[in-house]
Amino acid sequence: MGIFFAIAILFSWITHQIYMLIYLPIDLTDIRFWLHLLLQTWLFTGLFITAHDAMHGTISKTRLINNSLGFITSILYAGLWYPKLKSKHYLHHLYPATAQDPDYKTGNQNFFVWWFTFMRQYITIWQLLSMAVLFNIGLLLFNELQLITFWIIPSVASTFQLFYFGTYAPHRLPHTETMRPHQARSQRKNHFIALLSCYFFGYHYQHHASPQTPWWQLYQKELGKNELI
Repeated sequence: MGIFFAIAILFSWITHQIYMLIYLPIDLTDIRFWLHLLLQTWLFTGLFITAHDAMHGTISKTRLINNSLGFITSILYAGLWYPKLKSKHYLHHLYPATAQDPDYKTGNQNFFVWWFTFMRQYITIWQLLSMAVLFNIGLLLFNELQLITFWIIPSVASTFQLFYFGTYAPHRLPHTETMRPHQARSQRKNHFIALLSCYFFGYHYQHHASPQTPWWQLYQKELGKNELI
């Protein structure tokens, strides 16, 4: 099932991205325009969630398939280098919500300050160069406004979605006894909202308690008495 969900998200992202670039007009007064942007943002988030599951080896028991899908979805998401993501994510699980956690912000935990420091952990000059090359290749087929509207904006919007549900809301201060030992809290259990918000990734205490559980099974995990977002 892990391979099925990974391929489904990957195929949906590609086909919807092509559809938007070729057929969707930029019309701020049309509700369909905004719905397509929201859908593509959600699919971008799905790319990263797929790469994240690959880091935990939950897409496939065959390492080559698992890591290949993780590598592909990381690159397509934003030119991210999968081995670097995996090593940093390992530290996040080893030292959650501490100074040793690369995803965590000590000191000023303002949402946008933390988001900026979070993004800085993963952005490299090579990533920026590769994305610039892809953007210029895209200009051979589409105009600049199309690429910015239908490709860049959903990808950036998804970083806020991932950051809020996967880092900021679960791990921000204050930390309470019910968040131990993972210093994490979870969304309330409305499965439909949790799926739409971030592929059940808002069930974040459950993820830290059972990192071997793929995103599509997290809703089955008991919350217990842990603190809720």
